[in-house]
Amino acid sequence: MPTEILMPALSPTMEEGTLAKWLVKEGDTVSSGDLLAEIETDKATMEFEAVDEGIVGKILIAEGTEGVKVNTPIAVMIEDGESADDIATEPAAAPAAAAPADAAPVASPVAAPAPAAPAAADGGRLFASPLARRIAADKGLDLTQITGSGPRGRIVKADVETAAAKPAAAPAAAPAASAPTPATAAPTGPSADMVARMYEGRDYQEIKLDGMRKTIAARLTEAKQTVPHFYLRRDIKLDALLKFRSQLNKQLEPRGVKLSVNDFIIKAVANALQAVPQANAVWAGDRVLQLKPSDVAVAVAIEGGLFTPVLQDADMKSLSALSSEMKDLAKRARDRKLAPHEYQGGSFAISNLGMFGIDNFDAIVNPPHAGILAVGSGVKKPVVGEDGELTVATVMSVTMSVDHRVIDGALGANLLKAIVDNLENPMVMLA
Repeated sequence: MPTEILMPALSPTMEEGTLAKWLVKEGDTVSSGDLLAEIETDKATMEFEAVDEGIVGKILIAEGTEGVKVNTPIAVMIEDGESADDIATEPAAAPAAAAPADAAPVASPVAAPAPAAPAAADGGRLFASPLARRIAADKGLDLTQITGSGPRGRIVKADVETAAAKPAAAPAAAPAASAPTPATAAPTGPSADMVARMYEGRDYQEIKLDGMRKTIAARLTEAKQTVPHFYLRRDIKLDALLKFRSQLNKQLEPRGVKLSVNDFIIKAVANALQAVPQANAVWAGDRVLQLKPSDVAVAVAIEGGLFTPVLQDADMKSLSALSSEMKDLAKRARDRKLAPHEYQGGSFAISNLGMFGIDNFDAIVNPPHAGILAVGSGVKKPVVGEDGELTVATVMSVTMSVDHRVIDGALGANLLKAIVDNLENPMVMLA
């Protein structure tokens, strides 16, 4: 039967995307795993693969189309002897196509598999690809006992191949993974038309929001409104770190490695999360997940927005390894070439605006993280030494924004103290 190919959700925050480029044309024969299109998500441009074999019968969405909602039909896949127009005559085809466009993002995963159950229960036509039917026959499997994960509950190759080991487990995982996705925050303040009327007669340029900016606006509005923030501030003396960094860079020069202050900050945070394990946690709605590894996210500014790539197991890596990995992640972030797993996860984030001359600032916690460290620039300031004498030191101001649901005041203070101790005694981080 003709099968609709739906706009996929290629990232957890994706609600719509741009169909940047078709890699196939009508009439092309494709197999499972073949590339169909390039899709721009709210974060990156990603390739979309076919999940089954067939013929591209009709392309419904032209390349370059923006704002295509997730689960919107973008093409029709057919088999030999079929026509793409036949899909209009299939039972339940119309509601299945219409539901994703009108339903809220959290409801669409529940609606997608629904047609599969009636088909098997009432003895009606069972939707399965020819390849899935052949594999099922070879394995002696009953297709009526397999829940399809394809469009409108269609059984595809992957469903049959995993049926013996994990019957119906794969499709059930999709709603569970998608259910916690928060809905876009409700708009607040004056409407767009009201604002435009306020500036009638004034010269301005209207800038259209892309997917990334819309996502940033929605997520950070939600975070600021729903996460109970509190803030902890400390000044850090950097003189010992700067001296130690200079010595290391001189020794690492033959290897082409140059450590930045930010590399030390990443390592300091990672080690502090190990020293204060109760703070190495995330908010999970009705529970707290306490992590064992130190996975540290670092904000990277790009044109039109930002990424927060995650350095996994940062406490286990050397400074030179962290430096190389961070440079690679930052470069690919600016090129929008990061895969979703490279900017998802982590329990704590770092946002460093010191290189822009910012002395101090307050950052917004990025859920589900429990905290974020806002780092200012290092500046020379008069300080009172331990002997009471006035001296000059390079001082960096940091502010730790904390989710009070996960970390209380004393626990947050202990975490920040551990970070400060690591940075003021940098050789300890190598022990």
